[in-house]
Amino acid sequence: MAAARPLVSVISLETGEAAEQSALPAVFTAPIRPDLVRTVHTNMAKNARQAYAVFYKAGHQTAAESWGTGRAVSRIPRVPGGGTHRSGQGAFGNMCRGGRMFAPTKIWRRWHRKVNLNQKRYATASALAASALPSLVLARGHRIEEVPEVPLVVSDAIESITKTSKALECLKKIGGAADVQKVKDSKAIRCGKGKLRNRRYVQRRGPLVIYANDNGISKAFRNIPGVEVACVDRLNMMQLAPGGHLGRFCIWTKSAFEKLDTIFGTTTAPSEVKKGFTMPRSLMTNSDLNRLINSDEIQSVVRPAKSSTGRHAPLKKNPLKNLGTMLKLNPYAKACRRREVLVSEARSKARAEKLAALRSGKAVGPKKTPEAKKLAKKFYGQLIVDSEYQGANYEVFDKWLGNEA
Repeated sequence: MAAARPLVSVISLETGEAAEQSALPAVFTAPIRPDLVRTVHTNMAKNARQAYAVFYKAGHQTAAESWGTGRAVSRIPRVPGGGTHRSGQGAFGNMCRGGRMFAPTKIWRRWHRKVNLNQKRYATASALAASALPSLVLARGHRIEEVPEVPLVVSDAIESITKTSKALECLKKIGGAADVQKVKDSKAIRCGKGKLRNRRYVQRRGPLVIYANDNGISKAFRNIPGVEVACVDRLNMMQLAPGGHLGRFCIWTKSAFEKLDTIFGTTTAPSEVKKGFTMPRSLMTNSDLNRLINSDEIQSVVRPAKSSTGRHAPLKKNPLKNLGTMLKLNPYAKACRRREVLVSEARSKARAEKLAALRSGKAVGPKKTPEAKKLAKKFYGQLIVDSEYQGANYEVFDKWLGNEA
């Protein structure tokens, strides 16, 4: 982070090397909030728009009326008259040739957006803090490989330059010429209708030169492609983060750099210029979570990691199908189940023996006692005697009974 370096070198224009040092302003330690910068940029960019709308009579400059029903045509209003192709054609509707557009644009649209003043100040501080990180400046596309230090601070002699040729020499000495060359190489013709509307070319953004006193510096740098100049008292978030993208390459003069603490304040003193503004500070002084969690101070007091997964409600099981659950409810169920198994095995064994005996031709079943046999024979004889089935119609029945004469 930029806050890790309390002093910043001041580059001399004569030698192109560090001549002195300056303290790093507190604004460069502000929290970097890409979400806030993007939101503020989106809303602020809308405040430069001009109103536009179609002519309020467009599509309605004819006395068209509908023909009504019963003529086998649609009920759209139609141009009156005759003798020309236009007569009878549909009019007014957005689906008609020569008709008005759907929902014609009006100049009383809400073009502009109000942005909270504190949010704009916070976004500006975040954009300044991001401009002090070489990784973010490189990620935005700036060529700062030859720049000795970021943020880049130059002596106040640069504020007195009045010639563009001298300004280019200064950029070469401090390593900013590569970024200017990138801008020149990026110039291209704009896509779309904009090329017909006085914005024919597009190109990238180059360095932003920030000064405290304009002794000719604004005129010296204004004709260099991609280079913009800004006064430190009027820093604009639209220039510090073009397109809402953090990491603009900024070149500071020494006096402008030292004036930042007065404009934005510090962590202990409020701003002397912006009323009621205090420097925002990060919620975490160290955002390296892995280093924090694995530190000895935290690991010595945290509970050990749990090996088991999260507990959930126990699964309800059916005791009629699950023996373990049944035993919890009725311990005697084990003895009942065992008895059932033994009885079933005995029945299966007896049935197998009986089937084997039947297959071998042996009599199977309980044997009758002599008394029971004698009683059955007597009952059968008495049954024949007592029956009254006599005559030719009962010969078959007598034969079936074995009572043939």
